[in-house]
Amino acid sequence: MVGNMGRKCRPRGFSLVGFLFVIVIVALLAVLAMKVVPTVVEYAAIKKAIVTAKNAGTTPREIQESFEKQRVTAYIESVTGKDLDITKTGEGFEVSVAYQKKIELVGPASLVLDYEATTGTGRPQKVVQ
Repeated sequence: MVGNMGRKCRPRGFSLVGFLFVIVIVALLAVLAMKVVPTVVEYAAIKKAIVTAKNAGTTPREIQESFEKQRVTAYIESVTGKDLDITKTGEGFEVSVAYQKKIELVGPASLVLDYEATTGTGRPQKVVQ
């Protein structure tokens, strides 16, 4: 009876080079996440602010002024009250906004995120005031 003594065991797991490669990839993803997450948080604040502004105002000007007050307290920098698209509907007003956020990566490479928010149920439509 011959046992497993004659077989060579192969090492399993990461090599040092493989481990360093994985660490570099994870670090790059973490840096990208640290740049994207603040824009997502700002987008959530904008969505909340346009809903609150819509409920607080009865005219487009009042809605813009209400949004401006919230913009200051919520640290919203990408959008102003003048950027809001306010349309009159049968039930009142619908407020929407669309904007781009550009994140510089390395050299000429950058990431452009398109954000759209609306108080309506559909996709926001660009309306000239």
